[in-house]
Amino acid sequence: MSASIRVFAPATVANVACGFDIFGFALEAPGDEVQARLINSPGVHFKCITGDQQRLSLDPAQNTAGISVLKLLQHLNCQQGIELELHKKMPLGSGLGSSAASAVASVYAANQLLGQPLSTHELLPFAMEGERVACGSAHADNVAPALLGGFVLIRSYTPLDVRRIPCTLDLYCTILHPAIEIRTEMARQLLKSEISMKQHVVQTGNAAGLVLGLIQGQIELIRSCLQDVIVEPIRATLIPGFHAIKQAALRANALGCSISGSGPSIFALSLNLAQAQQIGEAMTAACQEQGMDSHVYISSINHQGPRILS
Repeated sequence: MSASIRVFAPATVANVACGFDIFGFALEAPGDEVQARLINSPGVHFKCITGDQQRLSLDPAQNTAGISVLKLLQHLNCQQGIELELHKKMPLGSGLGSSAASAVASVYAANQLLGQPLSTHELLPFAMEGERVACGSAHADNVAPALLGGFVLIRSYTPLDVRRIPCTLDLYCTILHPAIEIRTEMARQLLKSEISMKQHVVQTGNAAGLVLGLIQGQIELIRSCLQDVIVEPIRATLIPGFHAIKQAALRANALGCSISGSGPSIFALSLNLAQAQQIGEAMTAACQEQGMDSHVYISSINHQGPRILS
C-alpha cells in the first residue's frame, strides 16, 4: 500500500447535444491532478489548492474533491485520513466538468491508497457527492465518463444505472472555451420544467440514433443525431455568437457541434486530428468576430478515465 499517489482525471463533455443529463464522454486533455497521502489524523485535510485563483474552499465538506473522499472514508469506516493537494489544470465554470475531474481524481487516489477496497465503478456514488456540493445536484453525466472513460450513458438515477457505450470510431473533439463563465446553477434555472410531445419524440430519436451510430460506426447517423431541440436553444442565449461559432464548425466538416455541459464551452466532433485542428481554427475565427477571446483544446476520446501519474 503506497503512502502517496498522484492522479490525473480528465475533463468531460456532458449532454453531447441530444442527451441532457444522460450522455457524456471523456477527453484526454485538459484535466485536474490530485496528490493524495495517507495520514494518521482521521478525515480529509487540504494541504493546498492551486490554479483556482483562491476561489475554492479548503473546507473538505464544501469542496468537491474533499467531500467525495469524506464520503468514501465514512462508507469504509476508515480511521485513517487523507491529505490532499488539488491542482486545477482547467478553467472553473467552463462546462468541461471541472468539479467532476477534481472529485474523480481525489476519490480514485484515495481508493488506491487504501488498497482498492472498491472497484472503479463502485466509486461513482462518492464522486457524485462532489457534484452535489458544486451545483446542488448529484448528477453523473460528467463524473461517470471522467471515472469510467469513453462514452457513457446514465440510464437511470433511481436506481443508479450507468453503462459504457462501445464506440468503434476513433473520434476527435475540438473544444472552444470562450473567455466567459457560466455557473451551472444559473444555466439549469433557465430550463423549462415541461417540453412538448414533438420535442420529446425528436430528442428521443436523436438520442437512440446516436447510441446506434456510435456502436455501429455509422458516421452519417451520428452527424444527423447530434442535434438538441430542448436545451441548446435556451442556453445558447448565454453564449455570445454561439450560432455563428456552431455554423463555422459545421462548415469545417464537424460531425456535430453543441454546448458542452452548461457552457460556455462549445464542442465539435470529427474523424481525425487534422479535421479537429481545422475546426478549431474556424471556431476561433468566428469567436474573434464576436469580439471574444477564447482557448481551444483538441483531444482524442479518453477511454481510460483517471490515470496514476506517480
